[in-house]
Order: sequence, then structure tokens, then C-alpha cells
Amino acid sequence: MSGEQHTPGTSAKRSRTATVAELRPRYQADLAQGTERFFDRRRTDCPWCGSTRLRERLRTPDLFQHKPGRFFLDECQQCGHVFQNPRLNGAGLEFYYRDFYDGLGEKDLDGVFTGPGREKMYRRRAESLKPFDRTPKNWLDVGTGHGHFCATARTVFPGTAFDGLDFSAGIELAERAGRIDRGFRGGFTELARQELLGRYDAVSMYHYLEHSTDPRGELRAAWQAIHPGGHLLIEVPDPQSRLARVLGRWWLPWLQPQHLNFLPVANLRQELTALGFTVVAEEHAEPHDTVDLLGAVWLSLNAVAPPEDAPWLTTPTDRIHRLLRAALLLAGVPALLLATTLDRLLVKPIAHRLGLSNAYRVIARRPETPPG
Repeated sequence: MSGEQHTPGTSAKRSRTATVAELRPRYQADLAQGTERFFDRRRTDCPWCGSTRLRERLRTPDLFQHKPGRFFLDECQQCGHVFQNPRLNGAGLEFYYRDFYDGLGEKDLDGVFTGPGREKMYRRRAESLKPFDRTPKNWLDVGTGHGHFCATARTVFPGTAFDGLDFSAGIELAERAGRIDRGFRGGFTELARQELLGRYDAVSMYHYLEHSTDPRGELRAAWQAIHPGGHLLIEVPDPQSRLARVLGRWWLPWLQPQHLNFLPVANLRQELTALGFTVVAEEHAEPHDTVDLLGAVWLSLNAVAPPEDAPWLTTPTDRIHRLLRAALLLAGVPALLLATTLDRLLVKPIAHRLGLSNAYRVIARRPETPPG
């Protein structure tokens, strides 16, 4: 070690700088081949109902990480399904997920999932099962990330064993931290046919289906993992929210390029019924998250401010740009505070009545006996 003295935060800053420099060659090699290779061919029909009556709903760059690329959402005029078109392929998903939840972005995202109000939200999600099952023995949280929901849900159901499943390395972090009893890393559709078959009283998918390339397959996997009498809990963004149309690309739940499919609640109910589930609850007011106006202001600020240094940028961000970014974000603090207040005091109380809810929750039960 050198005898150099560091002010608080300097080592963390230098660590990020070194990490960015280390990652830059790989990202630049990826981008040298162009971003077109990250997409499947554009569809001419709806992946949910097959209709060819499509219209463009949204076009946007990456407003979160500023990774290169442009993304499009189409809406089916027959069934209302909204989907990314053209959709990211496997290479694209790997590229755009890289350093978002893990790696370079792990610290920031961990702060989001443990921020103010998150624990209360996780508790309400868990409590939504109580009217239908007060003592589930085992629960699988699909797309669990770092396992923060399970950690809070234990306080609601202290006798329940909580397992988690995720594609990312976050599942291993969640298991090491003791937030889940057992972690499974991989695809739900494959694991549900094997070691997870019929194991669970409850399976939850909180803001998971919108990330899936095959939502129908995920629902079939849930049917397989839940034993008769068990319950499936789903929460997803609501593409029919009026705020989604008003705010356009600045509506946070669009989360491009990661969110691939947006299901209107009628489509989800119909599919669950076709699989044999009985829908026992549908909620719109309570799942609404107070982030719409705050998210719109933040995304706007992030769009106009110089980007934070990142390995997918061609050249490192210099000191002048970093200072300018900090100044613009600081100047935006009053707008962020006002948006937060309006989200909580104005939008939240009237969200469901005016069709502004940004999410909905469905709870479905697998019958004790096979249907019909």
C-alpha cells in the first residue's frame, strides 16, 4: 500500500473508475459489431393472440444506463398486448442486463430495493395471501433478485420456508445473506419440470413476467411448481394505465430495453383460467407504486445531464462533464421533491378511480382436484 491519504469516498470513486476502465475493452468490442445483432427480426403479428393489427406504442433510447440502441414497443389493437418489437435476442439480453442488477450497478440497485417504503411494500405483497392461506409451508419467489421481498415476508409468515429463483448472480448473494432458504439460478420453465415440480404452497412473480420472453411458458411453469390447493401471486405493470399514455417514454415502468411484454389484466385472467387456475383476487389500487411523476422527472434529468462514466461510452467522462452532471442533478432536487409529494398525496389516492394505477396484482389458486 502507498502512504497516500484518501478523503472519504475517494477509494470508492477510484474503485469505480478502475472497474469502468477494466470493463471498457469488452464493451467496446461488443459495440464495434453494431447493436443490430442484439435483436430478433421484427414481428408482424402479436405474440399473444396472433393478430396482425399492430401499432407503434413507443420508441425510446435507453434512458437508464445510456447504452447505445433504440427500442420500440408495439401494441396489438386486437387484445391490447404490448411488446418489444423487434425483441432483444439472447445476446442482446446479456448485453443490456450486464452491469444493471449486478456488477457495476449492484450497489445502486440494492439501494433502490432497500429504499424508503420498500419494506412496507414487500409486507403488503406478502399479506395479500393471508385471506387465502394463513400458513403456507413453502414459498418460491421467482425473479427474486437479491431476495429483499423474502426477507420481509418472513416477518409476515415466520413459519414459512422461502426459496428464490433468478437468472443473475444476485440469487447467490441472497442465499449468502440469509434472505432466502435456498436459491435456484436458472430458467423457471426448465426447473419447474424437474426439481421444483409440485413443491410449493405459494409461488410469487412480482414484476417478473414483463421481463420474460415467454410469459405463457412461465405461467405453465407456475402451474407445475404449485401443488394442488396452492396459490400463484402475480404483480406486473399495467399497460392500460392512463399515466403510461400521458408520460410516454418517461413512464418508469416501460423500463426499456429490459421489459419485453406487458399483459392487460383481461389477457392474464383468461390465460390463468385456461390453465386451470381459479382467480381469487384482482387488485389495482394497492399495488400502485408512487413513482410515476418522480420517475418522469428523474429520467428527464438523467437524459439531459452528461452521463456518468461507463464502459460502454467510447471515451471516459472528464471532470468538467462530471461537475456539470452533479450541478444539473442538484438543481433538479426541488422538482424531484415536488414530484414525490404529488405522487404520494395527489396521484396515489385517486390512481385506481381514474385509471392511473401503474400496476395490478392477481392471485390465483390451483384447485385441489383437476378442472372439469
